[in-house]
Amino acid sequence: MDSRCSSSADSRLTGRGPGSNNSTPFCARGDSYEAGEKKCISDVRRTFCLFVTFDLLFITMLWIIELNVNGGIQQQLEKEVLHYDYHASFFDIFLLAVFRFATLILAYAVCKLRHWWAIAITTAASCAFLIVKVILSKLLSQGAFGYLLPIISFVLAWIETWLLDFKVLPQENEDENRYQSIMDATERVPPLGPGPLSDGQFYSPPESVADSDEELDDKHDPEIGLIQ
Repeated sequence: MDSRCSSSADSRLTGRGPGSNNSTPFCARGDSYEAGEKKCISDVRRTFCLFVTFDLLFITMLWIIELNVNGGIQQQLEKEVLHYDYHASFFDIFLLAVFRFATLILAYAVCKLRHWWAIAITTAASCAFLIVKVILSKLLSQGAFGYLLPIISFVLAWIETWLLDFKVLPQENEDENRYQSIMDATERVPPLGPGPLSDGQFYSPPESVADSDEELDDKHDPEIGLIQ
């Protein structure tokens, strides 16, 4: 009986109290957000960086198509790069895409900035340059690419700004606040010890009357035990 009582008491003491089950979801969610914090880059920020890369590749592809359409890539490269003319060359629009890519990847992928000043600089510079080029240059007289490259470059710059300002930064701030609130909630939960033991949990059957009588007889008549 004593061994059963001690084993039951040990199992009771090693068990968790009633309030420990309530803290388990908080701990699990906190661990998941802590794992997210340890990641190199968030999912929304990775999507933004992929779109910045798409911006560079798309402008590069359009510029290569324009070079091939207007007389061959090698000949047009010499004309637009070696003999650069601000009023007729598309090479500066390609350089503008390279500038956006290098600045934004360095700021938001390498340095992991959480501010909008870098995207503000690239968007403002892109818009100012493209507006001035469209007004002063002769791109509009060079066919469809004279319209296509400036407009697409302008639109992509503003899509990048929208993605960062309305998706990346708010989502990361929301995740950080949620993670902090969960961690604060888990810290406020008091540690609960084991609950009180009830007498009804441990039951030992009463000894039979016959066994107790035999034991008393053995104690009072030791000679009978020796003879047996």
